[in-house]
Formats: sequence, C-alpha cells, structure tokens
Amino acid sequence: MTADSMIATILRQAPRDPRARIAAWRQISDILAQRGNQLSDDDARRALHALAILRPQVPEKIRRDCAAAIARHGRFAPLVAFYANDVPAVSAAMLQRARLTETDWLALLPATAATARSILAGRDDLPGDVRRALESLGAGSVALPQPAAASAAADPRDGEPLAAADSAPSQISELVRRIDRFQSARAQPPARKASTGFLFEAGPDGLIRWVDGIARGAAIGLSIAESAFGGEPGADGAAAGAFRQRAEIVNARMMLEGAAADAGEWRFSAVPWFDSATGQFRGYRGSARRPQPSELPYGRPAVQESGDSIRQLIHELRSPLNAISGFAQIISGQMFGPVSASYRAMAEAIVADAAAIQAIIEDLDTATRAAGPQVPPPPGETADLGAVMTQVETDLGAILADQRVDLSISRVGGPFVARVGDANSRRMIGRLLTALVDISEPGSVLVGQLVTEAAQDDTLQLRVVRPLAIRFATAADLLDPGFSPEGEAPGAAILSLGFSLRLVDSLARGAGGRLDIGHNALTLHLPSANPSTELGVQQGE
Repeated sequence: MTADSMIATILRQAPRDPRARIAAWRQISDILAQRGNQLSDDDARRALHALAILRPQVPEKIRRDCAAAIARHGRFAPLVAFYANDVPAVSAAMLQRARLTETDWLALLPATAATARSILAGRDDLPGDVRRALESLGAGSVALPQPAAASAAADPRDGEPLAAADSAPSQISELVRRIDRFQSARAQPPARKASTGFLFEAGPDGLIRWVDGIARGAAIGLSIAESAFGGEPGADGAAAGAFRQRAEIVNARMMLEGAAADAGEWRFSAVPWFDSATGQFRGYRGSARRPQPSELPYGRPAVQESGDSIRQLIHELRSPLNAISGFAQIISGQMFGPVSASYRAMAEAIVADAAAIQAIIEDLDTATRAAGPQVPPPPGETADLGAVMTQVETDLGAILADQRVDLSISRVGGPFVARVGDANSRRMIGRLLTALVDISEPGSVLVGQLVTEAAQDDTLQLRVVRPLAIRFATAADLLDPGFSPEGEAPGAAILSLGFSLRLVDSLARGAGGRLDIGHNALTLHLPSANPSTELGVQQGE
C-alpha cells in the first residue's frame, strides 16, 4: 500500500474514542516522518490538517513520546515544524533529535517560535549556516519555555471523517501557509545561482538580523524603520511609516548592495510579530522579491512606459468612479422619482466623497506627468495669486471648521500676477495649505504671507510658517512619504504630507519655480508676471 493510500484510509475513518484517536495520531505521524517527502502536496496538507484537529484530544505525554520516536528517522520538514510549535515539552522532544538538511533547517526557522529557537540554540551539531542564522537572530529571538496554552481547535463530531473537517482553527491556515513555504524551499537547489527572492526578519529596532535567500552581508544590519534616500541601501518611506505604526508592510521598496545577484532594487512585504506571552513587539518577518517590469524603478526617473501604465490605471479608476457619482446624483436629484430624505442624504454624501476621490486622482495624474519631461507653460498664461488665494481660503472653509484651525495669509506688496496657469496655481496653493492645515493643532492659527519684494521682483512668494507638529522636522522627513504627524484632513491623510509637498514642488518646478523648506517656514516661489513692482502693503485675511 502506498503512503498516499494509507493516509487516505486513515482519514476516512472517524476515531470515536480516545484509543482510536491516539492510534490515528501515531499512524499519521509515522507515515509523514518516513514518507512525507513522497506525498503529494494535497495529501500532506490533509494529513497535517488531521493532526492539528487531533492534537487537543491526544495527551501531551503521548505527543511527546511520539515526537521522540520519530525525530531521528524523520526527514519531513513540515512535520518537524508542526511538532516544534507544540507545547515546550513536545517541541523539545522533536527539536533536540530531529535530523534535517541544511536547506530544510533554514526554511524552518522563520516558522518557529522563540521557544523552539532557544531549543535549537542549545544544539552543537547543526550545520554552520544554520548556527549562523540562529546567531544572526540575536538574543531577542529566544525565550524560556512557556506554559502550554489550551488549544482552540474544536473536536470533530463522532462519525465525521477527519478529511471533511473544513472549519479548522486559524492555526491550520497558518500551517498550510508554512507548508507552501517549505515546499518552495525544497524545490530550490541548495546552491542559488541567482537571487529572485529572500526571507528576512528584523528586530524591534528595525534592523534586519536574519536573511535566507541572499548573501547575509547584503541585508544584515539594514533598517526598515528609517528611510534611505539617494539610492542608498535601505528601505523606503512607506516601510518606515508602517513600522512606526506597527502596521503590515506591503510591496515597499528596498535597495541592496553587494554581489550582482543580490544588489539592486527589491520589493518586500512583512508583518509585525509579538511575544505570545507578554504581547511585546518583537520585530517584523517578511519576504522580498524582484520588482515586476511594470513597477516604477526606485531612485531613477520613471520611464515613459511606466507613466503610461499609471495613466491607464488612473483612467480605469475614473470610469467606475464617474458611474458611482452619476447614479448618486440621479438619486439625489430624484430624477427617477421621489426618494426618502435618508436616501438623498446618503447619495449626497457619496457625491461629495466621489468628488474628493476625483481630486486625489487628479493629483496622482498630475504627479505622474510632473515626473516626466517638464513642458514650459504656454506663453502669456498668468494667474492673479491674490484672487487664487481668496478662492482657496473659501474652498478650505469646511476643512478649517472641521479642524478648528484659523488661516491668516497677509498680502505684502503687489500686484501678485504669476507666470503660471490658473488651475495649476490653485492646485499648488490648495494642496500646500490643505496639507499644513491637516497637521495643525485644533485651535491654532496657520500664518503666512503672499509677498512681492522689490529685491526679488522676478518671483512671487507664498511663505507659510511651519505648524507646531513639524516645527523641528528635517526637510528629509517632510519629503518622506512615510512621515505622518497624525493628520486627519481627508485629502492630506490619504496622500500624506510628503506626497503633497513633493507634488507642490514638482508643479512649481514645471512652471519655473520651486518649493523651499526652511527652518521656520515653507516658501513657494513662482515666476512673476508683474510688469513692474511698486511696493505697498495690502493686508488681507
């Protein structure tokens, strides 16, 4: 009888009494230990699934004795991982005796808890790379054994085959994920010719302490808690921002140096993990891959094809958004007949939200175009920044009221005619002020000046004093997309302060100006279109 058929036979039988359950536990464990590498993925999953369901019904002593019996002749890494994540006594019985290949050990380590690693750290017969991997994890990755926790797995009903128990506890899903990882690791040759992906762990300080899949020197010691700029090795601002919030990191960028197989750009995802006994934050575990061709390069100008892809995505976002907004307007306007006041209110809220999202899409579209070759504004196109400022102040009325922030922008000199399009000037000034209002404290006043100076009559300046939340932030922090002083305004909260400032600077440079980040204020410079400058002072609110 083949291993597959033996597993199928055992799983078809429903153990109705403790003795039968113990027998099934021993039989499945023994088959997996001796022939697990010969099983299909589906049969291996089903067998481990059955063990996970049986575990709370099999006494700890039986599980410990079984682990000791199969450890030395077992070569199936997923089974070792399953036993390693049992209570400390069972875990120790397996890990003190298990014999795996170096590749399987390295693949198993990320799937084990701190207690299991402390057991492995006490062995002196592990391969050198495995010892070094354990050492690179640091003291924070090992722990004293903890009391066994009661399992949350539910008992199968009498008469129900184990293979039909689809509502397994959450640990089963985690186990399946680990099996997939082990299967992938088994399929890889021991000597990697090229680096297409790697696993890693970072400690609570954000420093990468363990990697598998690339040379250790390429990543060990790099931080995912701080942003790297200018093509330097490290992670991007999105990862740093997620790290500060202890949030999941998804497709963040990382630059590595080293051998050609490891150096260059990577995309990585990671999740935080916490000590099961104390709840203490222990760091991040994740994986990295090479970026897809459609993803923007890191630290290099976007190529035309990438910009086209983003614009196509923006177009695809606009279509359903316009449809949603259109139907909401039909309901709000009662074009198909009377509707209740509550439905009209909901429809009006949807229209407002769609308009806000549309503005964000427009900003993304503008940022994409601004990243490409700059096209000078059409000759003769001008805007009165004084009138634009008045319009922006009106548009921001609702946000100012919601944030309980006052806006005071005085006019110094004049006139304020800039060599820039009216729409672009509104977008620059509106995005800049919205982002700064968002991070201002309730009850505060955002103070600024719109200035024409005789000594610099070739440019107009909008100076805004830094809000308290960013009073001491560096320019690098302010331009970091992950930097978040906990703002709450809809637009700025979604696009972040860093994105908004970068967008304003890109738009300004496209018009021949710039955004300066000074110690006390942020200053937007735009080219002047004033025929002459006659100084005067006009105060406005």
